[in-house]
Amino acid sequence: MFAPIISGLRLSPIQVMAEKTRQAIQQGHSVIDMTLGEPDFPTPAHIGEAAIQAIHAGQTRYTPINGTHALREAITAKFRRDNGIDCSIAEISVGCGGKQVIYQAFLATLAAGDEVIMPAPYWASYHDIVAMNGGVFRPIMTTPETGYALRAADLDAAITARTKWLVLNSPSNPSGTAYGRAQLAEFAEVIRNSANQRFFILVDDIYEHILYDGRAFHTLAQVAPDLADRILTVNGVSKAYAMTGWRLGYACGPRPLIDAMTKVQMQINSHTSSVSQAAAVAALNGPLDEVRRRCAIFQRRRDFLLGAFGRIDGLRTPTPEGAFYLFPDARAYLGRQTPAGVALDDDVALAAYLLDNGVAVVPGSGFGMPGFLRLSYATSDDNLRIAAERMTHALNNLG
Repeated sequence: MFAPIISGLRLSPIQVMAEKTRQAIQQGHSVIDMTLGEPDFPTPAHIGEAAIQAIHAGQTRYTPINGTHALREAITAKFRRDNGIDCSIAEISVGCGGKQVIYQAFLATLAAGDEVIMPAPYWASYHDIVAMNGGVFRPIMTTPETGYALRAADLDAAITARTKWLVLNSPSNPSGTAYGRAQLAEFAEVIRNSANQRFFILVDDIYEHILYDGRAFHTLAQVAPDLADRILTVNGVSKAYAMTGWRLGYACGPRPLIDAMTKVQMQINSHTSSVSQAAAVAALNGPLDEVRRRCAIFQRRRDFLLGAFGRIDGLRTPTPEGAFYLFPDARAYLGRQTPAGVALDDDVALAAYLLDNGVAVVPGSGFGMPGFLRLSYATSDDNLRIAAERMTHALNNLG
């Protein structure tokens, strides 16, 4: 009845836990939701006002597939200003969120058996987007001891004749790992020296503006401009500007790739909302003062949880350098028993136990790292305090 690919698709582990959390709350349970990667701040007022003005001005009709001229100009200006990347408006793709842009890139390029390599832990959707388009997902394992950072030697070993894409996400969802200029330069050298010179590099910079401890942001096309004809730099307005529901992502890449992606989008949804596009223009052309203020709040929340989790025996939590997630190693709790005598055989069971104790997290197995957990700290200080107390109590009560 259904296409064969459907039987192989997993339900998103993030959405599964988010739905279980909603059900628990509807049943009257008190739960601190740390599942979704969504800022708890409102969209800045000047961005919302730009959308309202666009509606009043009648900007509610079809736009070009890859976005209005004004939006693509704002995107190219952003890449030049913030990243040192020169691109023309013809080299810009705009979609309904970064996820659509990524999907279209893979659909436009992958043939059966082509491999996509990416450090683990990885954003869960990458795995299934690759599978949906006939590719083979090959994770490159990392460790908490290195802060989940990819090593150049491991990248070199992972590239094969079948590699079609390398994916780099920095700062990373779910680990918060961020790559500096020196690390990116090492990756670039591996790419230049590889026997396979036909693969693309997808650089996911969606958390660009959420970076901690005074770190400067760098991206591969900036560090290695000689590789620009193979790099698709993906970004969007969802995370930094608290615009998750506006659904607007974008990318800069080589013209042949962008043209192929445009053919795909032509048959999927034509273009993203004209009103969202007007709002994105205001976001990209506007000040970053509020973005920086919110980043400082995220860093304070990170530091609070790191301190609280550091006092929980058995929980190892590397310090994230960006984004708004913690990815603690919880393998020490597997095989132990709850006070009710239930064995916690895996991270799914551990996440279910924590949900029963009022904290909703996502099992790390969905991100390619069984035995770990992902927690979003994009919630209030009071919620984080309660969550830390509940997790401490729940984990300390395991037999």
